[in-house]
Amino acid sequence: MALEELVQELLRSYDEAQERMADPAVYDDRREAAEVGRRLKDLEEPVRLAQRWQQARDDLEAARTDDELAEMVPDYEAEVARLEEELRLSLVERDPADEKDVIVEIRQGVGGDEAALWAADLARTLQRYAERRGFRWEQLDEGTYAVKGDGAYSVFKFEGGTHRVQRVPETESQGRIHTSTATVAVLPEAEEVEVEIDPGDLTIDVYRSSGPGGQSVNTTDSAVRITHKPSGIVVSMQDEKSQLQNRERAMRVLRARLYERAVAEQQAAVAASRSAQVGTGERAEKIRTYNFPERRVTDHRIGLRLHNLDGILMGELDELTAALQDDEKRRRLEEKASVA
Repeated sequence: MALEELVQELLRSYDEAQERMADPAVYDDRREAAEVGRRLKDLEEPVRLAQRWQQARDDLEAARTDDELAEMVPDYEAEVARLEEELRLSLVERDPADEKDVIVEIRQGVGGDEAALWAADLARTLQRYAERRGFRWEQLDEGTYAVKGDGAYSVFKFEGGTHRVQRVPETESQGRIHTSTATVAVLPEAEEVEVEIDPGDLTIDVYRSSGPGGQSVNTTDSAVRITHKPSGIVVSMQDEKSQLQNRERAMRVLRARLYERAVAEQQAAVAASRSAQVGTGERAEKIRTYNFPERRVTDHRIGLRLHNLDGILMGELDELTAALQDDEKRRRLEEKASVA
């Protein structure tokens, strides 16, 4: 479809969404009102770009027919081309999971004690980033967190993978640089209606919570371990003193893992050889390196290098996220074009 047709369709959709939002009957259904509100919000940026693109095209045509503006034609052509690229990217269909809350699991990788310290540092970095974006960060269990907020998955899905750090550990007396890793899994949090779990498929064990060294944390069987027999997925929770709370949290994580598994299987069926693995659960490859001696952070997926390590560790990840989002849109656009 030509871009002009896409723009007309976009403007019609925006007008329809505005009309629906102005209808008092919409507010009788909170879910519908929220859906229309999200739709309007999603369309605002593409509509703004479409209007700028249309204006730039008009300016270009005027310059081509006006001798006094002829020297401006190359600048107008460049502006039209730039806005056309931005507009096409803004029209790319979003990941259906983008609006969801997420479950984030952070685990130490290779590197012993230093890897454990790095996993804790990475958790603090991601928590700061969540708070900077206005999301709510909730610890569910050791190394397991929930991030709640509009579009949380669209932001945090790019953090899933192996994060490598190169630095001199505090315990290193000779100043040698060590390399260690932490892994991050980012799962869209699923609602009960999206993932049906047969209670008969679950084995639920309760036991006493234990702390470092195995000592008992409390005297009641409050810790919960849930095994989903068909998939073999096991989730354990022991942070809360209430067995009920630990069970609810374990079920949230189980639903998220099953949802991610179902989405990954669906995507694999659609494109078994798909090279782009953003948001599909493929986390084996190293995605980012944090080099302390050079104060540098490198995202290997897009080859982006930033010399702002201190800021990034304080949660200033917006530049990385924006670049990864643009890369994802370009790849989706290329895939769509190849199918067409």
